[in-house]
Amino acid sequence: MSDAHIILNHVSVAFPIYNTSNRSLKKRVLNAATGGKIASDSSKKVVIQSLTDINLNIQKGDKIGLIGHNGAGKSTLLRVFSGVYSPSSGSIDVQGKVVSLLDISVGLDGESTGFENIMLRGVLLGFSPKEIEQKINDIAEFSELGDFLNMPIRTYSSGMVMRLAFSIITSFPADIILMDEWLSVGDANFSQKAKKRLQDMVEKSSILIIASHDPDMINRLCNKVITLEHGSIQTIHEI
Repeated sequence: MSDAHIILNHVSVAFPIYNTSNRSLKKRVLNAATGGKIASDSSKKVVIQSLTDINLNIQKGDKIGLIGHNGAGKSTLLRVFSGVYSPSSGSIDVQGKVVSLLDISVGLDGESTGFENIMLRGVLLGFSPKEIEQKINDIAEFSELGDFLNMPIRTYSSGMVMRLAFSIITSFPADIILMDEWLSVGDANFSQKAKKRLQDMVEKSSILIIASHDPDMINRLCNKVITLEHGSIQTIHEI
């Protein structure tokens, strides 16, 4: 954990959209919606430039808040940190166990039971079957899903799926935590319990990176703020 870090060197991310023509209105709409810079080349390809020349050196103890308008590139940058998006150019070096709290229910298998999904998600998070087995009872108890854990999760309500996903992902230790806003899960009682677990997890982590529009939350959780605009870093300052 002591060596946890994230280093980005001249990282850019672009999303090409092919087979386009007569799209001047769409280009303007996309530009307004994404905050990205849109250009076309001779092959009639539209390119959404989501991040441009990002350089960061994030080390142990950094608790970073990402701020900026919708479409500034905050979520894209978080997905680069998590490995969901690969840079179009530049390089990224991530050291440490990463737990991403972005889209936490994505990847759960509807035909598998709750218990089977605990094993599947644990493996995807990079833990061994033995490590996962040691956590199963804790996950089951925290989720409060009881016998439903023996049923396919396609039979669950959306709230139950979120409780299972949250219980799984917050049961494993993390060096680096990635969040897009503070996560709130379940009814009042479960939400309070989830808030405490998440707070404990954040305090034990080496690095936290959270995107938020809430300045009070940023001030409470973070010691640095990165301001993004149109996919580029505008300022980095300490709190």
